[in-house]
Amino acid sequence: MKRHNKKYGVIATVIAISMAFSGCTADLNVNPIDPNLNTPDNSLTDSDAYTSLLAKCYSAFAVSSPKGSTGDPDISGIDGGFGQYLRAYFNSQELPTDEAVIGWNDQTVKNFHGLCWNSSDVFVSAMYYRIIYEVSLCNETIRRINSAGDKLTDAEKNQLSAEARCIRALAYLHAIDMYGNVPFTDENSAVGGESPTQISRSDLFTWMVKDINGFVQYLPASPEKYRCGKGMAYMILAKLYLNAKVYTGTAQYDKCADACKNIISLGYNLEPQSNYWNLFNASNDELQGVGHEIIFSIYQDAINTQAYGGTTYIVNAECGGKMDYKALGLGGAGWGGIRVTPQFVNKFSGSDIRGSKFFTTGQDKDIKDLSTFSEGYAYTKFTNLYKDGTGVNASFVSTDFPVFRLADVYLMLAECQVVGGVNVNVNGHDGIWYFNQVRERANATDMNTVSANDILDERARELAWECHRRSDLVRFNKLTTSDYVWAWKGSLNSADGNSVDNKYNIYPLPSSDITSNTNLQQNTGY
Repeated sequence: MKRHNKKYGVIATVIAISMAFSGCTADLNVNPIDPNLNTPDNSLTDSDAYTSLLAKCYSAFAVSSPKGSTGDPDISGIDGGFGQYLRAYFNSQELPTDEAVIGWNDQTVKNFHGLCWNSSDVFVSAMYYRIIYEVSLCNETIRRINSAGDKLTDAEKNQLSAEARCIRALAYLHAIDMYGNVPFTDENSAVGGESPTQISRSDLFTWMVKDINGFVQYLPASPEKYRCGKGMAYMILAKLYLNAKVYTGTAQYDKCADACKNIISLGYNLEPQSNYWNLFNASNDELQGVGHEIIFSIYQDAINTQAYGGTTYIVNAECGGKMDYKALGLGGAGWGGIRVTPQFVNKFSGSDIRGSKFFTTGQDKDIKDLSTFSEGYAYTKFTNLYKDGTGVNASFVSTDFPVFRLADVYLMLAECQVVGGVNVNVNGHDGIWYFNQVRERANATDMNTVSANDILDERARELAWECHRRSDLVRFNKLTTSDYVWAWKGSLNSADGNSVDNKYNIYPLPSSDITSNTNLQQNTGY
């Protein structure tokens, strides 16, 4: 059980390496690792040193600064808490949807709800530059590994390089999904030379598929906790193929089903109902890896990864009003920010255990004022509790963030069959069987006939606040259209909600990058 000081494998090096390495940034003009910042090649003497170098790529998802919660962030131009990778990702993927609203007036954060951001929006820019920074870190790490000579065996080079490429693939997955046509660099790109060229969404898709298929063989089938393995790589492939029609114009559900089959064959298992809520608390490190449900998660620890983002942000922001912060395992009052829309609440019914986490005392279901925390039910899916019910009792949170879970794989198989028309047969079961495995675990009744909308709703119930919702709504053509309207959609002035311009299915490239890099063209409509 994680008790503040728990460290596994590469995580033991994350904190040390985060203190030693930093990024060179200026006015959000993000560059690769600065070679003058404590990264001399003569310090990279063995596999442990290169693993430490790799650790920075992992830790950049978890913390915003190499110097802790109060240190200078890796990117400039935005508060280190606002701009932390996972916090920026949560806001980008959840706040434009029916799954979350926020009551704060921080700069332009409410523009997420209104689906009315522009190319100079500081939150849109923060996510973009976090992705670019992460890609740059990975590129530099791959270069160092590939030039290690006899300091590493060929097997060590292959695995360490594959891990860095897999982390980079996750960042590029976020790039292709949220920004589309982005500046492209890899380990072969010149450092400090000309501005990177722009790659089309469809060409990036093709490059990613080829790159992943090239390195997956070098990843372990059963990796150390918090490290990339084959399941992680196949999961990124599955997500690419799931959204292929959005990214390329041509659906590839058959290949998505194949990737899902590969993940299942590795031996991951759906957790029993008795363990369900442990997937989202401070003991969820025990449920990661082959034999369990979590395929990959971002490490969080109340002592070692202090940042005002990640699950620290989620759990503190969900707590407010009449809620008891101790009941969520926090050490002090919450921040009173995030709630859910009534349309999301209405998706749960009957004995479904997933509908049991709404906090309603002192809360109105309807939201007449976005700035009032008591309007909209609070949602306590994530906590800072251990599995025995005791709390971490700290404002920083020790609950890892589950990036990918097997339940998502099961629901993707159902979508491949129902939406994609694929004849799913995995271990003798079709997609509807896997769909109902997720429902049965939640104590919801089986469904014999499943529609596309049923799948979208089930994904909302099962994967809420796990940063899938915006992508799902785009794929089902629901984010911007009038087919589905929720409270405050497309409006900063009315709770009725509206459809919006289809350009909001994708974020704009920051105007600062368009100005500084003449190779870039802005996304249509911005």
